[in-house]
Amino acid sequence: MVYGKGIDSQCLWVNALELGKLLNKSGESVIIDLKIQGQNDRNVLIHEIQKDPVRDDFLHVDFYQVNMAEKIETEVELVFIGESPVVKETGGVLVKNVDKVRIKCLPGDLPSHIDVDISLIKTFDDHILAKDIKISEKVEMEIDPETVIALVVPPRSEEELSELEQKVEEDVTKVEGVVKEEPAAESKDEAKPAEGEKKA
Repeated sequence: MVYGKGIDSQCLWVNALELGKLLNKSGESVIIDLKIQGQNDRNVLIHEIQKDPVRDDFLHVDFYQVNMAEKIETEVELVFIGESPVVKETGGVLVKNVDKVRIKCLPGDLPSHIDVDISLIKTFDDHILAKDIKISEKVEMEIDPETVIALVVPPRSEEELSELEQKVEEDVTKVEGVVKEEPAAESKDEAKPAEGEKKA
């Protein structure tokens, strides 16, 4: 379906094979020149994709028609590039705290992704913050500049790994069981009324 500000929504049939090729080549965060038979081309942005959870076939896709003269807000993927010396030399583990960021810009300035250079992380004390990411002045990132995007933590020691592998065993003999007491069967004498006693 294609929709947008000031236009009527319209249902479309899309070639799933061509859509798959486009996404593999460019990703979701790009302006697409959508050609509709018998109509003018439209500049659109993919807003939502639904797939079959089993077969992974496309079920539905939403195209948002943009005005090239108005700023848009959308999410863009972060792509981590380079190599951290502390990862390479000490076996540290890279931790990515953020995978996507929300940005605001004109459609023509929309990046397909944003690079994050992890070679800047040289020690375990180094962090890459949102304000460290290099991006065009035409693009605004809507995220706190002090947000930690990535860091490297030391590898686990052999002792820590050994502790993780140990199974916690519980001594079931020390667990007190609950014995359900059953009421004693009523004797025949108790059931019979005493002499001179009337049954209720």
